[in-house]
Amino acid sequence: MTASGDGPVPIPARPSGGAERQALAEAVRRLMAATVTSVAPAELLTEATRDLSSVADRLERHTPEWDGVVADRYADHDVESGETFNMADVMPFDVVIGTCNPVALPLTIEFEPPKAIGHAIFTAPYEGAPGCVHGAVLAGAFDLVLTAANVITGAAGPTVTLSIRYLHPTVIDRPARFEGWVTSIEGRRVHSRGQLIQAGVVTVEAVGEFTTMDRSRLASMHRRGGGG
Repeated sequence: MTASGDGPVPIPARPSGGAERQALAEAVRRLMAATVTSVAPAELLTEATRDLSSVADRLERHTPEWDGVVADRYADHDVESGETFNMADVMPFDVVIGTCNPVALPLTIEFEPPKAIGHAIFTAPYEGAPGCVHGAVLAGAFDLVLTAANVITGAAGPTVTLSIRYLHPTVIDRPARFEGWVTSIEGRRVHSRGQLIQAGVVTVEAVGEFTTMDRSRLASMHRRGGGG
């Protein structure tokens, strides 16, 4: 809590998004790429470390204590209605697609009913085997693409299971297209499938099961569990 002339002021649960934070996240993404690709000499690495530590110190002075309240990332969207929207806009801090999260994947999602389409060009920070995208990165992307497909049907909710089948290597620095669609809805269970296509070849297939859950229940679970 911070104090003012009118009494205590509650600290927000999450920082706000906005163009300035997105620009900061993009700068950090450039830094991440340079960290794993640059052949700079040791003295420059030492200098960069000192400069970046100073920046981190300044930013950390403005970090509030977490107060246990979960922000509603879908505040202006009825995700259960089948309304389509820009997922990155309403999930700015999401670890897979958030524009304000520098570790988020270079993934954009579009709605082409009945399919959700993801586009990505994975670069060096997302490499697993030499020259190939790490399988865990692809699994994370599929989780969001299939979720987007569920949104189209008005049946969005948490993931129950996600099965990934790797058919061929997915190469870095090459366009990748994700496709996701719902195959069936049985009560509160939603079954979805997806595939990744690169250079005309299906490199990965995914099968997911999800459960529908209203936002108020999801938020209450976070509050009881300390944020998850």
